[in-house]
Order: sequence, then C-alpha cells, then structure tokens
Amino acid sequence: MVTRSYMSRREVEQQSFSPAVTIFVPLGALLLQVLLPRMFSGLAVLDLPFVVTLYFAISRRSPIAGTATGAVIGLLQDLLTGQPIGVNGMAKSVIGYAGASLGSRIDVDNNSTRALLTFGFSLLQGLLLYLIERRLLGIRAFLLLWMHELLRAAANTAVALPVFLLLDRAKHSE
Repeated sequence: MVTRSYMSRREVEQQSFSPAVTIFVPLGALLLQVLLPRMFSGLAVLDLPFVVTLYFAISRRSPIAGTATGAVIGLLQDLLTGQPIGVNGMAKSVIGYAGASLGSRIDVDNNSTRALLTFGFSLLQGLLLYLIERRLLGIRAFLLLWMHELLRAAANTAVALPVFLLLDRAKHSE
C-alpha cells in the first residue's frame, strides 16, 4: 500500500546556502551598489541588494529568514549609501517577508514567475521607499516618478534573471 506524506511545500523544498554564499553574495551586491553608480552614473537605476534579498527570500521560503535577510541587507545599504538609517532596512524587510511568503506558495523556480515577482516587488519597493521617506520622514524633496520606477523595475528584472540562475548553482536542498 502506498503511503503519502502531507508535508507543506515549504518544508519539502526549502533551500539553504553555504555560509560563504550567505555572507559574500550580499556583501558583493552592496559593494557593487556603492561602486558601480560612481563609475557609470546610468547604473544608479539598479538595486542589486534588492535582487539578492528577493532571491534569498524566495529560495529559503521562510518569512522570518526573509525578513531578517532584508533588514540586514537594507540596513547595510543605508550605512554604505548615505540614506537615512532604516529606510532601506524597512523596505527590504517587507520585500523579504512577502517574497518568502509567496515563495512557499507558488513555483518560484520558473523564470517567468521570477521575472513577474522581481518586477512587481521592485515597484512595491519604490512605493515603500516613497511612503517611508515622504510620509514617515517628511522629506518633501522625495518624489515618486512612475516612468522612472517602471524603468527601474525593468532594469532590476533584466539583471535579476541571470543573477538568479547563477545563484541557483550555489543552493542545496535540506
């Protein structure tokens, strides 16, 4: 007789990474985020820490780990880029939580799903940054330009897909 195990999808397919990947990939993304716009001003539209946060969140499928990953990466990004401390930390925490929650419910190994998630979450992050800076902190100079946000989302999606495929080689199932 065949027996079935009724485990959740998150329990079956949760991914983990080596400590080196967990530490050095976000640090590399943060350093590139600081250095690339200084060398090529057009690359300021990219948000590599966002891409890494989203990848780790949807791969680990744990809302707690996604939130913590987003908070740490976002706070380090704030420290390195001169943003008010906590702005990116709050936004990336929400992205990490939401990405991990969706990652446990849908197939996130499909490239088209990853593209849609990256595009949507990039727009969500733009909205969150607007709400935090304009409404919470009262910085009136911060404007939300939708065409710029659409361009940013498209650029982040175009960069995220090859990065996701590259990072897929570094993960292993638990």
